[in-house]
Amino acid sequence: MIVTHALTKRFGATVAVDAVDLHVREGDRYGFLGPNGSGKTTLVRMLLGLVYATSGEIEVLGRPVPKRVAEVLPQVGALVEGPGAYGHLSGRRNLALFDAAGRGGGRRTRARRIGEALERVGLANVDQRPVKAYSLGMRQRLGLAGALLRRPRLLILDEPTNGLDPQGIKEIRELLIELNCDGTTVFLSSHLLGEIEQLCTRVGIVDRGRLVLEDDLAALRAATGRILLGTPDPAAAAAVLDGQLESRDGERLVIRHDDPAALNARLVGAGVRVRSIEAERRTLEQVVLEATGPGSDRFGEP
Repeated sequence: MIVTHALTKRFGATVAVDAVDLHVREGDRYGFLGPNGSGKTTLVRMLLGLVYATSGEIEVLGRPVPKRVAEVLPQVGALVEGPGAYGHLSGRRNLALFDAAGRGGGRRTRARRIGEALERVGLANVDQRPVKAYSLGMRQRLGLAGALLRRPRLLILDEPTNGLDPQGIKEIRELLIELNCDGTTVFLSSHLLGEIEQLCTRVGIVDRGRLVLEDDLAALRAATGRILLGTPDPAAAAAVLDGQLESRDGERLVIRHDDPAALNARLVGAGVRVRSIEAERRTLEQVVLEATGPGSDRFGEP
């Protein structure tokens, strides 16, 4: 769905995007993750033909961008750097103008599609207030509604949960998963580790303009070879473990072992009560720290 080769963008002496090779497959929920100022938005704008690359190649939906971007955009929904809108007009009127200016919609179905898009983002009961009276979260929802008007094959979103409260973030996450299950590929740029970890199936990590890691999230969060055990009998468990115990914090134990089922059977057989047991996996935060090194604390949490 999206492929770039050695994609580079310079602003004078500043290299904003540095030789990025990106691969977004059909059906992905792809999290493009990086701290603020790492080049994410610049790259997203190049994918949409809004900024021209200094060098390199871009292919979106099998077509070169920007050369054939006019063929691509009717199949792409996008929200970049916050939603644009006429503040004196209502949300519905803004969406009508947005739809009329684009391609691939149609006047006959416009009112129905606008209603469906507003309902999907939680603005079905929006009144005739001008957009300038909207909260930041409502504006963000309206921008996402605009991206959904034509049922796109590909969604390209830049920080789509900006300004939303925790409930709103959860609703947008569930919506994006639903859209993905219905066949829409989602490319999501964010600096929020927790949100990417809950939503995405594949991630690319960019730091200082360079793509430092790209892989399926499940592969990146591989088991560490340790097991997390919760037991009301920590002393008895430690005695049974025979030197495999790495750490103990009250009733929570970390054990060197790679098979939770076998370890559980061993403990239960020895009369140790097991409250919880699971393989430890790397968090996305750990993956990012390993990939980017010092300075990665510029990433945020939701």
